[in-house]
Amino acid sequence: MAELLDVHPTPTSPLPTVPAAPEPPPPLDETARARALLTAQPVTEGHAELPESLDPEDLPPVRSAEAGAQLWSLHTEMEEGVIGTLRRIDSVRALVAACPEDLRLAYTTSELAHARNCGRVAALLGPVSWTALGGSAATLRAYHALGVRAVNLTRFDRFARDAVREMNRIGLAVDLSGADQDTVRRVLAVTRAPALLTRAEPETLPDDVLRLLGENGAVLMVTVTEDPAAVADVLDRVRAQAGPHRVGISHTTAPDTGYVPLFAELLRRGWPALELVGLAHADATRALRQTEFLSRTNRIRPAAA
Repeated sequence: MAELLDVHPTPTSPLPTVPAAPEPPPPLDETARARALLTAQPVTEGHAELPESLDPEDLPPVRSAEAGAQLWSLHTEMEEGVIGTLRRIDSVRALVAACPEDLRLAYTTSELAHARNCGRVAALLGPVSWTALGGSAATLRAYHALGVRAVNLTRFDRFARDAVREMNRIGLAVDLSGADQDTVRRVLAVTRAPALLTRAEPETLPDDVLRLLGENGAVLMVTVTEDPAAVADVLDRVRAQAGPHRVGISHTTAPDTGYVPLFAELLRRGWPALELVGLAHADATRALRQTEFLSRTNRIRPAAA
């Protein structure tokens, strides 16, 4: 029995070594965060100019790598009128046709998003110069039928009041770039759709006008220069007076540099990611979508004479 009662120690295996938790990766700096955001949320530019020629060796036109959509300016000199505008529309169409792997025409916000999802830069027609209307609502409707989606209104008179209502009815965005503050006030008292300022100069507008634009849901699209801090100061003022989600990008004077330095500066200033997405494209898309929606609800109304 003694043998049976002998206790023999059970050999024990060494406890497994628990590996140390990996060091967390260092946080991304603002430049890396800005680059990642713009890769996922490309910019809608409010002002793109036609190249001087459509030489195939120079196509597609130089632009920022972060651009995902562009409104192509149809501005003409006063003496060019309707014919000059039609030529520009034809030139934009030719440009898009010459660059099928880069550009795609878009007439609605749905088509804008589809172009971006396909890896193309969406090309939207407009704005048209106010003087190219010739004081005719019929011309306004003809431009819309050709795919134009914005008209630049720079003065306010009886025709302008009726034209704004017709633009709301058919789905043309009102672009107030270059309009004086009295014109801006009068237009905002009439339009039911959000205004655009595709080449905004907020420094020329007092705080009370910026607040009116904010109440309208307008989008002020600001030019980006090589001084990101100065541009950020302008955007901070618009954001403070007009409110968040009222800002956008017009274009950059330095396409090789792009928009990363500006977005990095805004991140350093504490702009939340959602507002930066709005600045990149969502605010402009929202204004265009609301213009489309208002048009659909007004289709049963009679056209202006």
